[in-house]
Amino acid sequence: MMSTQRRIEEKLTEAFAPTVLEVVNESHRHAGHAGSPGTGESHFAVRMTSPAFAGLSRIERQRRVYAVLAEELKGPVHALSLSLDGSEGGG
Repeated sequence: MMSTQRRIEEKLTEAFAPTVLEVVNESHRHAGHAGSPGTGESHFAVRMTSPAFAGLSRIERQRRVYAVLAEELKGPVHALSLSLDGSEGGG
């Protein structure tokens, strides 16, 4: 069975062809917190740069990522921190 982190990486790569993609599992930092299912794969931070985001507002970038990860957000993912950039250089 594929890990939630790997599934997130694959879906974002397929949807946005990022030049930079970092998906960090931060679940260990939230163990025991309200809402944390204790699975070890519930809290993630995503840093992504993609030309697909060029010209889009921060909110529109987030909406597009949430749409791609809708299945994960309904199930195993409790929290998702996003840092999204539309420039080629990742700045």
